[in-house]
Amino acid sequence: MQLGFVSAILPDHSLEEVLSIASDIGYDCVELMCWPPGKAERRYAGVTHIDATALSDTGISHIKGLLQQYDVSISGLGYYPNPLVDDVEASNMYIDHIKKIIDAAVLLDVEVVNTFVGRDHQKSVDDNWPRFEAVWRDIISYAEERNIKLGIENCPMIFGSDEWPGGKNLATTPLIWRRMYESIDSDHFGLNYDPSHMIWQHMDYLKPMRDFAHKLFHIHAKDVRIDKHDLDERGIMAAPAEWYTPKLPGMGDVDWGQFFSTLSSTGYTGAVCVEVEDRAFEVSTERRIASLRQSYLYLRQYVS
Repeated sequence: MQLGFVSAILPDHSLEEVLSIASDIGYDCVELMCWPPGKAERRYAGVTHIDATALSDTGISHIKGLLQQYDVSISGLGYYPNPLVDDVEASNMYIDHIKKIIDAAVLLDVEVVNTFVGRDHQKSVDDNWPRFEAVWRDIISYAEERNIKLGIENCPMIFGSDEWPGGKNLATTPLIWRRMYESIDSDHFGLNYDPSHMIWQHMDYLKPMRDFAHKLFHIHAKDVRIDKHDLDERGIMAAPAEWYTPKLPGMGDVDWGQFFSTLSSTGYTGAVCVEVEDRAFEVSTERRIASLRQSYLYLRQYVS
């Protein structure tokens, strides 16, 4: 396995600075954010370390040179919009940019692009399904033609009461994953698996790695702490963000020894990338870098 981090935590740093930080700490790889340049829609969005809309031969050569200089690889290219949003114009824009990133991955010799399936959160899973099939058959076909794997993160995308209970990403449970992969049967359609999203849904986070071992394309290492006092006060019908908190690996409820024991038993040999969403470390650039260093020191014991 390779240990890396998700570059969204360093939004104000250049690509070279991100790679330099990774190299200095000891990381093997980085998942690089590829949002279209512009205003962020939410926290950790709108970060552009590679602009997939403006890749020239010179730019590609420059990026490859930096990777060689700092001895850091790209684990995947990341872009996490909502392709199934009910705004058709916005949906088409997101789909078009996913395809641009797939093209960029080909040019940069990157095997994986990570994203969300998306969802119209005002509709049920069943009511979303016809559009899911139409949109994603096309995207997966595009990826297949270019031999790029698409890793779908299992984040429900629920941050506020306006997104509860549906969330803005269909791919949240093993039941839905099975339905997705039966509907679109492709070796290029898999998971960017994050155990923390299973924990706050009160689900087993180890079993899915065994059941979907062949679909593990990329891994996010994020922890989560369920605040039992707040949950007891509010109940599970409250918006989840009111009773759980994303944390650095080792500071929440994931048993990382069990996690890596299970992951290694599946035969997985890809990237495991720290995804920092811990507000306690967002107060300054120094604290953000410290979060990456602390996560590295904790997880390196499991990834050699």
